[in-house]
Amino acid sequence: MTVWYDGACPLCRREIAAMRWLDRRNALVFIDISNESATCPVDRRAALARFHAMEGERILSGAAAFAAMWRAIPALRWLGVLARFGVVERLLERAYLGFLSVRPRLQRLLK
Repeated sequence: MTVWYDGACPLCRREIAAMRWLDRRNALVFIDISNESATCPVDRRAALARFHAMEGERILSGAAAFAAMWRAIPALRWLGVLARFGVVERLLERAYLGFLSVRPRLQRLLK
């Protein structure tokens, strides 16, 4: 599974560091798209603005991408499976959109 993240974002770096620590099987490949030489199958601007992952051949974004990443990590698999339920996925997506609206302010606080 491939995960694209914004390595220039202090929040994103912390999240990815936690996922790397939990990913003891090395099932995930993390690509820092703040590095201009990194490749991503979606528009770079869109990829920097929203979390993306590829599960199998499907490219996912937002809460669906997080859920796919969780399913790849044994300790979080239950959470990723739970997120497949429509109502849970919609709630997670709303929460993610709320986070995106405050992300710039949180980034400034952490820099």
